[in-house]
Amino acid sequence: MARRRKATRRSLLAGLGAAAAGLSFGPLAGCAAKAPTGANGEEQKLNLYNWDTYTGKTTLADFKAATGVEVNMSLFATNDELFSKLKAGNPGFDVIVPSNEYVTRMRIANMLMPLDLAKIPNRINILPGFQNPDFDPGRRFSMPYTWLVLGIGYRRSKIQGVPDSWKWLMDSDRYKGRIGLFSEADDLIELAGKYLGHSVHDIPPEMIAQIAQMYIRQKPNIKIFHNDEGQDLLLSGDIDIVMEYNGDIAQVMLEDPDLDFVVPREGSIINSDCLCIPKGAPRPDNAHQFINFLLDGRNGAEIYKTIRYPTPNAAALALMPQSYRENRAIFPPPEAMARCEYARFEGLARAQLYDETLTRIFAS
Repeated sequence: MARRRKATRRSLLAGLGAAAAGLSFGPLAGCAAKAPTGANGEEQKLNLYNWDTYTGKTTLADFKAATGVEVNMSLFATNDELFSKLKAGNPGFDVIVPSNEYVTRMRIANMLMPLDLAKIPNRINILPGFQNPDFDPGRRFSMPYTWLVLGIGYRRSKIQGVPDSWKWLMDSDRYKGRIGLFSEADDLIELAGKYLGHSVHDIPPEMIAQIAQMYIRQKPNIKIFHNDEGQDLLLSGDIDIVMEYNGDIAQVMLEDPDLDFVVPREGSIINSDCLCIPKGAPRPDNAHQFINFLLDGRNGAEIYKTIRYPTPNAAALALMPQSYRENRAIFPPPEAMARCEYARFEGLARAQLYDETLTRIFAS
């Protein structure tokens, strides 16, 4: 999944005041003066490694008011960036937000700390469908934060009808020079597999080669392979049609009623971004407190009102307005979701093949 950007998963300052949020751009920023110690013996601070604009407007300030713990938030643009930052050892993060297939990858690589579920009583708020996922049975290493689906964001006044097929992004010159695609290897290849009638899983080598040639042919029609800032490019008018996440497009739909979102008829990828404690976290008790705080219904509702992603939290969902619960960009219709699949980590060899394929596409 996406993962991966710096360009951003949404314009940071649009939804978050940097000073109020305790925002920093490195996990050790602000460490010159030692933070006060809490009753648990840990420093009254927490280093969060997160996607851009992925908290409520007052989430971090509210946590400090409730616990006394100051949150320093650093941003990553892609799951690959997150993984690379921690694979040589944790530089000081207490909570991270990987996507589901990277929960698997980091768990296999012994990069995650098992959760103490007794310290997360608000896990009772998690919807049943998210309590025992295949990528983390029993929720031993992760708690669900959001779920999301990839689809097509578009400007209605510039597009002929509803662009309900990946064809208009991957295999057509109809919108030449106005198309934005992800720069993420797994998304591009897996979604192209969907377009060609295959599952997103176990795509055979001969189809991967076919996909590479399709994208090479399509390159003259593509304006940008973006790092998940597609919603901003669409809002600004730089492009008219884009591969993006439903929550990202739902955010900018609030600003421009000419924008819309559709899950293509061929199906798509579902992801779930998760809250994890990386191995070597210096303040694990604060980390558990923070995760439990985010899973509270009222705290969660304040988050989803801002980020516009679908929530896996039943208590938060019950507090959300009808305009959120019935938004077809945030919650695409069941018939569309029935054609979608969760992405999964298929091993390092497959990841390397996808990366090599993307390199060949970009170089051609």
